[in-house]
Amino acid sequence: MYYQDLEVWKKSIELVKAVYKLTEKFPKEEQFGLTSQIKRAVISIPSNIAEGNMRMSNKENSRFINIAMGSLTEVETQLIIAKELGFIKDISKDEELLKKVNALLIGFRKYIIKSDTDL
Repeated sequence: MYYQDLEVWKKSIELVKAVYKLTEKFPKEEQFGLTSQIKRAVISIPSNIAEGNMRMSNKENSRFINIAMGSLTEVETQLIIAKELGFIKDISKDEELLKKVNALLIGFRKYIIKSDTDL
C-alpha cells in the first residue's frame, strides 16, 4: 500500500496542519525557539511514516514508525509546555488528534510486526 493511502499518514498530515495553525498564536520571539522545534517534530511524523513505508523490509518500516511515535511524544510534550507558558489556552482538541494518531501508529506497527513477509 502506498503511504498516501494510509489512514495514519492522512491523520498525521491533519495534525501537522492543526499544529501549524496553533503555533500562529505563539509569541513572535518564540519563532526560532519552541515554534520551530514543534514544527520540526510534527513534520517528522508523516515524513517517517512515508519513509518507512518505502523501505524494503518490515523491520525497517517498523523502525521508522517508532521514530514517528517518538516525534509524536515530542509534539505532545511541547504542546503541554506551550500551554504551561500561556502561549495557548486549550489543547484538548489537539490532544484528541494526538491520541488518534498515536492509536493509528500503534495499530500500524502491530500490523507490520505481524506480517510474515517483507514489503
